[in-house]
Amino acid sequence: MSIALVLTLSRIFLGPIFLVVYLYSHDLGISLVWLPYILLILAGISELSDVFDGALARKQNKVTDLGKLLDPMADSIFRLSVLLAFTQGVIQLPLLLVSVFFYRDTIISTLRTLCALRGIALAARLSGKIKAVIQSATVFFILILMIPYSWGYLDIKLLRVISFYSVLVAGIYTLYSGTEYIIANRKYIKKAVNLAYSAST
Repeated sequence: MSIALVLTLSRIFLGPIFLVVYLYSHDLGISLVWLPYILLILAGISELSDVFDGALARKQNKVTDLGKLLDPMADSIFRLSVLLAFTQGVIQLPLLLVSVFFYRDTIISTLRTLCALRGIALAARLSGKIKAVIQSATVFFILILMIPYSWGYLDIKLLRVISFYSVLVAGIYTLYSGTEYIIANRKYIKKAVNLAYSAST
């Protein structure tokens, strides 16, 4: 197992860790003042692993179809864990809004896997990379906002309103990127579906 793959897999485990720390910070003995910093560290580790796993894979010439599948999947698991955590606790995002991210990533991951099983590797799109940057920036923005809140300088209602609209913007672009991905790869997706149908009959 390459170092790049280990880094990719580490993001899958970081998601649940983030969720537990955010939801059970009091039980873990973490004060509200320290919580945003710890969450920022976890998010930072995740983003750094995302940068380094791709760079290492290219440098060591170990870019594989498995890595191409797992990398966006690991990103999705971490960011969805964060957004799901934000439906509770301090932030209180609407679950319906977060479901946009869940269904988009589930559909795209399913299509990528289906195509991969039929020997068709769907390359990442620029819109998908921009989507990842926007989602990451949104998460960091909310976590940074939690710092003045934890010190009593930001009202909780304002924190929740700003967080909601930030995630709403990210959600709109997430829907766009998913639609653009399907349209751009429609020929390959149709071919993979036809192959899967033929194999089942």
